[in-house]
Amino acid sequence: MGFRLILEGEDDVEVAGEASDGAEAVRLAAQLEPDVVLMDVRMPVMDGIEATRQIAGAHGARIIILTTFDLDEYAFAGLQAGASAFLLKDVAPAELVAAVRLVASGDAVVAPRVTQRLLETYVRGLPAGTGAGAPPPQRDPLLDDLTPREQEVLEAIAEGLSNAEIAHRFFLSEATVKTHVRRILAKLHLRDRVQAVVYAYETGLVVPSNPDY
Repeated sequence: MGFRLILEGEDDVEVAGEASDGAEAVRLAAQLEPDVVLMDVRMPVMDGIEATRQIAGAHGARIIILTTFDLDEYAFAGLQAGASAFLLKDVAPAELVAAVRLVASGDAVVAPRVTQRLLETYVRGLPAGTGAGAPPPQRDPLLDDLTPREQEVLEAIAEGLSNAEIAHRFFLSEATVKTHVRRILAKLHLRDRVQAVVYAYETGLVVPSNPDY
C-alpha cells in the first residue's frame, strides 16, 4: 500500500495491478503487460525468484527485486533470474520513483555499494559450495568480440559506475558511452547493465577486490 501511494502520486506512473503471490504475479504480468514489476522475494504459492524467471522469460516487463536486507541470500538469485534492479524495501520514496522510471526506460539501476557487496559476497561463496579446489571461472569466448575500449567499459559497469562516471573516467561523451554499452550488451547477449555486472563476476572478468570485507 505504501509503494502504491508513492507511485500513484506521480503523474507519469500508473499502478496497473497488485498480486498476493508469485503465481498471481505471473498471470497478471501476462494480462496487464506492465513496464515494470516490483517483486517481493518471499511469497506463498510461488516465490519471487521463480516468478521473476517466468516473467523475464516470457514478457517485456522489467523487474525490480525488493528485499529487507542488502545481503539477502535470494537477491543475487533474483538478478540471475532476470531482474533488472535490486532495491531495499526502506528505499526513500524519491529513490523508488527514480528507479521505476530508469528501469522503465531500459536503464537498470542498482545502488552500486549494495550491488558490489551482494556480488562479491556471492562470488566468495562459490568455492565453498563447489569444493576447496574449485577451478576459476572459464573465460567466455564472447569476450574476444569486445574491443579493448568495450572491455574497459564493461569493467567500469561492473564497478557500478554510471554512464556519466564512465564518460569522465575515459574522457568520452555520454552518448559515446551509451553506444559502447549498447554494443557490449548486444555482443554478449545480455539484456541490461545489471545482467552485465552479473556476467562480469560469473566469468571472472571482475574479482572481489577486498577479500577481508
